[in-house]
Amino acid sequence: MILTTCAACAAPLAHDAPRCVRCKLRYCNATCQHDHWRRGHKQMCKKIHRGGNAEQYHADKKYKEAVAEAVEACADDTKGQTCYICTQALHWKTKEGLVRGCSCRGTAGFAHVSCLAEQAKILMDEAEENNLDAKALNERFERWYTCSLCEQRYHGVVMNALGWACWKKYVGRPETDQLRQIAISILGNGLQNAEQYEEALSVQEAELSMLRRLCASEQSLLDTQSNLAISYLQLERLEQAVNAFRGVYSGRLKLDGEEHENTLIAANNYADSLNGLKRFKEAKSLLRKTMPVARRVLGEGNEHTLKMRWVYARALYSDPDATLDDVRESVETLEDAERIARRVLGGAHPITKEMGNDLGTTRAVLLRACETLSPPGSA
Repeated sequence: MILTTCAACAAPLAHDAPRCVRCKLRYCNATCQHDHWRRGHKQMCKKIHRGGNAEQYHADKKYKEAVAEAVEACADDTKGQTCYICTQALHWKTKEGLVRGCSCRGTAGFAHVSCLAEQAKILMDEAEENNLDAKALNERFERWYTCSLCEQRYHGVVMNALGWACWKKYVGRPETDQLRQIAISILGNGLQNAEQYEEALSVQEAELSMLRRLCASEQSLLDTQSNLAISYLQLERLEQAVNAFRGVYSGRLKLDGEEHENTLIAANNYADSLNGLKRFKEAKSLLRKTMPVARRVLGEGNEHTLKMRWVYARALYSDPDATLDDVRESVETLEDAERIARRVLGGAHPITKEMGNDLGTTRAVLLRACETLSPPGSA
């Protein structure tokens, strides 16, 4: 998480809370600051200041931890490989190992987080230096979270490491800076990918508060509210999640229209949260309306189309009033979607794996239903 709580007592902080004059560490009040100084901050203050002050020092530390975690998690996959950017097994400067958290297969896609981050930084520095337009800027910024080879998003702990890399690059800029605003969003998404939902929630709440202070666009507010709602859902704060997703879906319909990718993503998130509250009929009704649009507009192999079909299959077989035909439809939907996910995203992708797990569950439900309905003595 970023520094949103008092360094002495861990209470939530206002964005303009008092700070240490030297290292910029923030506190509730002067009492907390004096107490923290006596408890050891005196010995750390100069070191934090030399490291770029509190937020930068913290970001650098968390980045190193995230890289180490990503390298360890990818160790079996990356054994004997080399980085496609620097062509080395160990990074020449950091001595870090390799990662691969995208949809590349075979011997493609192995890299050091440091190399991926450096690649993204160079592209963005060039874009700013040459005053490229917003479209070009956004395309280049995708390198912070999208593989340049398979063009799929990174996931899991690799995305988390890149999120911290991006944040530590832009954290020193004013909060009015556009790239800093995007960086905090990428950090929140990275924490979500690594299943660090409490930390993600803290970052996203800080982001939303910042955007409201800056009177940001409705588009930016909806993006952040959607990410916040996902964290609510993962933390099983279901009523908050449903209310937030309903608001985002309504906002997307008005802002973007029913065929826009953002609206379709919002619809699926809303349906998933309805499943969480066991409001299966509402989820199925919404998805039957939006799935055909997603398949036509985004395509069968699109990640969001696959997620939508997955959520629909869950609603079908989880409903206690499900008929045998409902369960069969759930199995058929998951079989088709999982096959496409395996082809497009690869077998190692979290979506493919989790979809496969759900397929096994659904087949077991179908088998039990068939046995229950089979007449005595039948084959």
